[in-house]
Amino acid sequence: MIERLEITNYKGQGVDQIANVIKSLKHNPNSRRHIVCAWIPKDVLSASLPPCHCLFQFYVANGELSCLMYQRSADLGCGVPFNVASYSILTRMIAHVCDLRAKELIHVMADAHVYLDHIEPLQEQIKRIPYPFPDLEINSEIRKLEDFTLKDLKVKNYKSHQKIKLNLSA
Repeated sequence: MIERLEITNYKGQGVDQIANVIKSLKHNPNSRRHIVCAWIPKDVLSASLPPCHCLFQFYVANGELSCLMYQRSADLGCGVPFNVASYSILTRMIAHVCDLRAKELIHVMADAHVYLDHIEPLQEQIKRIPYPFPDLEINSEIRKLEDFTLKDLKVKNYKSHQKIKLNLSA
């Protein structure tokens, strides 16, 4: 049975896809339709840059939430690290408000690329030995996604190498 989801209209501008996914995850976790799409065909031609990470889907198995994110264009130097961090945090936040455990982020890249001016800095980066991943602490009192503030998320045990400067390329 397909459940009709609540549609929030922002003055005729769209649908609150995240709210619909959260509602669906809570009430129908086994659905294969927990999808958010940033690709809006009517806006693509007029956009200064169409969305690079344009679709993501959640999947629940054994009380664990996974997120598959599709990225049509992936700047491996500047964009992808930010995308991986932000979608990982989003997955953790959504798992938290849906009373699930976060399992994994699966990242699909269609056009993964390195810009010419990024080659040398990235060659330096791959020589480095990675540090262990940090921990993310989430305020256990938060029950709705819209109630989160930065104070409700704490990154613990974060260690990094010295920064490597990369120019934003297009």
